Amino acid sequence: MSDKIKEMIEEIEAMKVKLGEEIAQHEKYISYEIQNGCVRFEKEVLDKQKENMKNLLSWFRDIPLLHLLTSPLIYAMVVPAILFDMLLFLYQKIIFGIYKFEFVKRSDYIIFDRQYLGYLNVIEKISCMYCSYFNGLMHYASAIVNRTELYFYPIKHAKKIAYQHDYYDEFLVYGDEDEYQKKLEELRKKFQKNDL
Repeated sequence: MSDKIKEMIEEIEAMKVKLGEEIAQHEKYISYEIQNGCVRFEKEVLDKQKENMKNLLSWFRDIPLLHLLTSPLIYAMVVPAILFDMLLFLYQKIIFGIYKFEFVKRSDYIIFDRQYLGYLNVIEKISCMYCSYFNGLMHYASAIVNRTELYFYPIKHAKKIAYQHDYYDEFLVYGDEDEYQKKLEELRKKFQKNDL
């Protein structure tokens, strides 16, 4: 990777940090704190949120019939998701243990905190928990696969891809066999346990 590309990547990472700080500043007006993993709003904020909650009767009245009819199929996906979650756990314990990869923390990806919002009714809270689980699980799985790919075949694609994971910039150039043979072992060692 050229120095110019490394410099540009560093600039992008610095801008991401700056963007995160700006978003945090923008959202600062909402008063809450996290205690023992639970979100706590000030009483006035929570009371105001509850005033804006749609009750179940009006919620059911406003939801389109096709949305109700498709919901069993949507929620049935939790069964394969749980099975997939268990397989990911086993995969990590076995494969990551053997290859000395840093484990991916599931709790960094699967986060349940929307149920503390006072403006959501019980069905909306359950739906938010479902989406948090499913989306978090997919990101968790992606992180595991990204680390696996990093170890075995860290080669960039010839074609442009829609999503580049955190390690993609470190991948070796497509079609450069000299770089691949020289740098593969070095790259593997760089991202094993204690170096991530």
